[in-house]
Amino acid sequence: MAQGKKGQGNGTLLVTTGRKPDWTGHHGTSTVVNPPVWRASTHLYPNCASLKDGTNHNEDGRFFYGRRGAPTQWALSDALTALEPGAAGTVLYPSGVAAIAGALMSVLAPGDVLLVTDNAYEPSRTMGLGILKHFGIETRFFDPLDVASFSQQFCQRTKAVLLESPGSLTMEVQDIPALSAIARAKGAVTLMDNTWATSLGFPPLERGCDISIMALTKHVGGHSDLIMGSASAREPLYRKLRQTAQALGHVVSPDDAALALRGLRTMGIRLDRTSETALKVAHWLSDRPEVAHVLCPMLPGAPGHELWQRDFNGGCGLFSFVLKGRGPAARERFIDALELFGIGYSWGGFESLAIPIDPGRNRSSTTWPPAAWDPADNLGIRLSIGLEDSADLIADLEHGFAVMEQK
Repeated sequence: MAQGKKGQGNGTLLVTTGRKPDWTGHHGTSTVVNPPVWRASTHLYPNCASLKDGTNHNEDGRFFYGRRGAPTQWALSDALTALEPGAAGTVLYPSGVAAIAGALMSVLAPGDVLLVTDNAYEPSRTMGLGILKHFGIETRFFDPLDVASFSQQFCQRTKAVLLESPGSLTMEVQDIPALSAIARAKGAVTLMDNTWATSLGFPPLERGCDISIMALTKHVGGHSDLIMGSASAREPLYRKLRQTAQALGHVVSPDDAALALRGLRTMGIRLDRTSETALKVAHWLSDRPEVAHVLCPMLPGAPGHELWQRDFNGGCGLFSFVLKGRGPAARERFIDALELFGIGYSWGGFESLAIPIDPGRNRSSTTWPPAAWDPADNLGIRLSIGLEDSADLIADLEHGFAVMEQK
């Protein structure tokens, strides 16, 4: 099976990429559909001259040692690169958090300043205030919606900006092209956590970013059975990502790479299905008297919808909503009463999930709830919509509201 050709649609690329004959057991004219699982720590050389020559090369497709991967990992990297317009290559990491850390450490040094969107994924915030600080890197947080003052956040030591759109938990949509253009003019590298939309829904490198990061645990895996991350970039940043990952000993197991490849093949139709269902649920929630705000960028009239409509090609099943004037006990009654929605972290799997969210405790340069809201409307719930029927999910949520109102 040949690689996907330039200009082919995402659906075709999802099927064809990462299936080079050399990686799918090419023997004469026969291959298998999926790259086999190559479990190998030691790669053997025919002689000492080949062993010595191996140190002169460092790219996917060349056997060297297990930490540099084998056909199963190379196939996944190749497929992700093909789906990321403008990327020279993709590095795999043992988790999404490892991908964020590895990418940041590849572009930052002691004394540098990192700008982080104030609505970032909590482990990203923790990283900036913890391990990066330990290594002499200063993290500053900025308002993701204030494009006008963004340039004022930079100083001579600012070397990188970490974006995330929509924002974690509260789903703010940032003007990525504008923010990344400002960062580039200031000489800073722009990294984007693009787990929500994936490259199918938003191509960061085409929109001005330098490094695109994903938690493959979510939509790519799609079945709640693996943990993995990735970072894609153009040269020379791709080379820096690769070298830093190798220096840190980052590697993913071939078994997990095979699971991620399997999930990747159906990611497009799963994203379409969960987006469609999420929009139905969001519409329903927007009419409920118990709900003050629905934070779903795909929903017309919701915060960030115009930017989402302008810049994004698709969405996913993850969004949040805010209860109207209810207290913590009411929220717990609501979530505990749900039967189809599991209570658990992560998202992007085939099953629906619900968790309580309190974004206010993770803000540095912005406030939650926003000043324009009623202060009593401050308790949120994040939903990850899976592949269940929308009518059944809505019925489950309706049951949750009924139980919530019982004293």
